[in-house]
Amino acid sequence: MKILNCKQQKEADAYTIEHEGILSINLMEKAAGMLTEAITRRWDKSHRIVVFAGPGNNGGDALAVARMLFLKNYQVEVFLFNVTGQLSEECLTNIRRLKESGFPNYTEVSSQFQAPKLTEHDIVVDGLFGSGLNRPLNGGFAAVVKFINASLATVVSIDVPSGLMGEDNSYNVRQNIIQADLTLSIQMPKLSFLFPENEEFTGHWELLDIGISREYIAQAETRYFITEEQEMRQLIRPRRTFAHKGNFGHGLLIAGSYGMGGAAVLAARACMRSGIGLLTVHSPICNHQLLQTIVPEAMVQDDVHERFFAEPTDLDNYQAMAIGPGLSQEEITAQAALDQVSNCFIPLVLDADALNIFSAYRSYLNRLPKHSILTPHVKELERLVGRCSNSFERLSKAKELAGELQVYIILKGAWTTVITPEGNCYFNPTGNPGMATGGSGDVLTGILLSLLAQGYTQEEACRLGVYIHGLAGDIACMRMGEISMTAGDIVNALPEAWKKLTTSK
Repeated sequence: MKILNCKQQKEADAYTIEHEGILSINLMEKAAGMLTEAITRRWDKSHRIVVFAGPGNNGGDALAVARMLFLKNYQVEVFLFNVTGQLSEECLTNIRRLKESGFPNYTEVSSQFQAPKLTEHDIVVDGLFGSGLNRPLNGGFAAVVKFINASLATVVSIDVPSGLMGEDNSYNVRQNIIQADLTLSIQMPKLSFLFPENEEFTGHWELLDIGISREYIAQAETRYFITEEQEMRQLIRPRRTFAHKGNFGHGLLIAGSYGMGGAAVLAARACMRSGIGLLTVHSPICNHQLLQTIVPEAMVQDDVHERFFAEPTDLDNYQAMAIGPGLSQEEITAQAALDQVSNCFIPLVLDADALNIFSAYRSYLNRLPKHSILTPHVKELERLVGRCSNSFERLSKAKELAGELQVYIILKGAWTTVITPEGNCYFNPTGNPGMATGGSGDVLTGILLSLLAQGYTQEEACRLGVYIHGLAGDIACMRMGEISMTAGDIVNALPEAWKKLTTSK
């Protein structure tokens, strides 16, 4: 699914109106009908609906919703803010339609606003400003936003919470943005919905498909996408009848140190559960028995050191390598890791301490092999690119780094993002907060190593890997609940996740 910017979404509306024979007011009426259905599905007629409408088309949507709710016998009250005397044509049309319907509780605010009393039983419909906003709210509108946010009412925003910008909110005034409980976004999400600091504004968000031109969306250019299940199904390669383990690659996992053998175990188990033919785990001597006992399917190659990774190993027999889980940052380990990575000629995944080592030895960054996969969480990324004030800046810097080094970056978290060297960003929809637990990233590293060893391209491995990782997390969550989940539960759910994704619907 493409994520278009707000300017493109406005163009998409205009294109639909021009090329698909629908009037602007009728497209608005269709959107209002879907908005109304979404509201009535959640709340019955015992709730009072208080609608706050602005002067533009977002206000027109809100007025149409108010009329439709009134005709369904809901108790509705409307406040239209017309402080400049300039209303959009669609807004004016919906004022007329509202009055013609016999609607009784309509107030037009041109100067002084007599605020209604809002209770916890009320539903506020926020239709003040839509996605066309390009500057922070101030003055009277900021005061209205603060009034709504201070109330106990449940807030539903139309398309976007008023005051929130669709992409970059770096210079926005956060206290002047509506804090919605539910955002009903028209046709497609805004990029800003996918950033964690904006969750307090969007609440839960839902997309309403009002039939915007598929032709326009198909030809529109963007760098931002949400991965869809069907795409991932199509990536998975079927296994031939006469296939053998040699057809599915031999991977090398360099992981573990004294006291951190569990990271190597988790990554190895996830790798074996994701279809690899052969796996060798290179780890300090202290982890030998642990690995042989818990992951008997993997081969174990002992490092020369008892407790730490200390000596690079030969890569001639492997199709892919992953390094980092539980590795430690001892000086002897750092030098060995830098040498191992700098001389790597096979597809490569860097995670955890491998990333931290390169952050500490920044002069080595340019020695990273092209098309390597880096899997940082937020703090690990900021060690590489510097402190960021918000997610938009962080994503922008990650894109710059991916382009500069010609690597793939998997920025982990809710809506884990795969960033390609070309600057494309794929947001992953699977996963849940229960996955915010130690070892979850090690599981992802094992999955990625498996896919690379099997011959998937780096982009395919990244996108499919994060999708299946999140899907396994969702299955584990259904079994265990968010609070009780561990990384091991994610590994245990991998077979069901792969089965679900490869079973025909």
